[in-house]
Amino acid sequence: MIQVKVKCFSQVKYALGTHELALELEIGTTTAELDKLIREKADGKLDGVSLRVAVNQKYVPEETVLDDGDEVAFIPPVQGG
Repeated sequence: MIQVKVKCFSQVKYALGTHELALELEIGTTTAELDKLIREKADGKLDGVSLRVAVNQKYVPEETVLDDGDEVAFIPPVQGG
C-alpha cells in the first residue's frame, strides 16, 4: 500500500467538502484510477467536469503511476469572464 495526499481545488473542494485528503492506495494505482475514485466520492457532483491532474506540482499524463508520498492535485478548468 502507498499513502498519497490529494489537494482539492474549486469544484473538487466543494464536491468533496474538504481541501485535502490522505488516502491509502494499492501499489501501482494510476492517476486515472484515483480520478475515478475521487469522482465516486463526489457522488456525481463532478460529472461532466474535466480535471487536470498534477503530481508533486507538475502536470502529468492520465495514466501516471503513483508513488508513496506523492501529492496529487485535481485542478478544474479556470473560469472567468
